[in-house]
Amino acid sequence: MSICYLNGGFVPRSEARISPMDRGFLFGDGVYEVIPVYGGRAFRLDAHLARLQRSLAGIGIANPHSHAEWTDLVQRLVAAHHWPAQAVYVQVTRGADTVRNHAFPHDLPPTVFMTADALAPIAPEQLERGVSAVSAADNRWLRCDLKTTALLANCLLRQLAVEQGCAETVLFRDGFLTEGSASNIFVVRDGVLLAPPKSHLMLPGITCDVVLELAAKHGQATEVREIREEEVHSADELWLTSSTKEVLPITRLDDKPVGSGRPGPVTRAMIDWFRQARIEECGA
Repeated sequence: MSICYLNGGFVPRSEARISPMDRGFLFGDGVYEVIPVYGGRAFRLDAHLARLQRSLAGIGIANPHSHAEWTDLVQRLVAAHHWPAQAVYVQVTRGADTVRNHAFPHDLPPTVFMTADALAPIAPEQLERGVSAVSAADNRWLRCDLKTTALLANCLLRQLAVEQGCAETVLFRDGFLTEGSASNIFVVRDGVLLAPPKSHLMLPGITCDVVLELAAKHGQATEVREIREEEVHSADELWLTSSTKEVLPITRLDDKPVGSGRPGPVTRAMIDWFRQARIEECGA
């Protein structure tokens, strides 16, 4: 039985209820985080909670819990389940009003919801062969740096990939790479790892930051700069990162092979470095 946390208590997820007047339900007026857990220990929890705070501040919701309180709630939720790896979902909305109104009052108690699911390991064949992706114009709003629950644009872009049997949609805005519909994207050209600079057009990914840290630690040549669309389509290697997918090679883009059509040496090295970093931090 899955247990969730809702507004002060832990209850079976099937019994959790919120008001239909909740602004998260009516307007997507809220933020969220997804925190990976290995061997009972949350990976990069401090970074996830810091990003949660930035997102809350970005839409004007006061953080309902201190860092210590969030840490305790995450640990209690993880302990309520026995999966060896978990994905903890944290959502905070502005709360339930008495009327539907675009303008929001400032005295609503926020709705706090947390749940956990088993985090399936990446299939070995995906790491060995890579996955396919499609590309599309990034037509989302201009505050993609905030991790909000209003994800319809992302869902529609992701569906483009699903309908073509692909794992992800790689997004371009005005001829430059931004990110994936639910991931950050890295490019390798001539042995150099390329990453787009952080901006309001992309989410500052926790796994993305880990990859950049690991590249610096291991002496991997890296450039953080604007990446042209044609550079992505002619890349030697390509991969996506996210909290649930870690480092996942993309070996076909728009039905054409990326480089040799197999995960390249920089990709393979990063997968190993990331796995080791996860073991060092979480012991699993």
